[in-house]
Amino acid sequence: MTYLAWLIFIGAAILEVGGDAVVRKGLRGSSLALILSGCAMLGCYGVVVNTVKWDFSRLLGVYVSVFACVSILFGRLVFKEKIPSATWIGLAMIILGGLIIQLGNSNRNY
Repeated sequence: MTYLAWLIFIGAAILEVGGDAVVRKGLRGSSLALILSGCAMLGCYGVVVNTVKWDFSRLLGVYVSVFACVSILFGRLVFKEKIPSATWIGLAMIILGGLIIQLGNSNRNY
């Protein structure tokens, strides 16, 4: 995986997690402007993540690992949530799955 793909995935994950957080805040505060802003961020995530020219299943399979990392870190650092051990273990399993998808397809040209 290239550095550019990593940066794209991280940027897309920030847009997706951030967009969801903004929608959540808008729903809880009854703010249509926040809900629409969050929806725009989520739409941008879809555009950004698909700039990586991979098969769709591989693209989202590997992206899910990056998304999971960003979402848990976002919860911990932004929302100051205490992350339980089971969540960290689950994250490790998701990352392992992403590595299997990435490395298991290393013999194909993308």
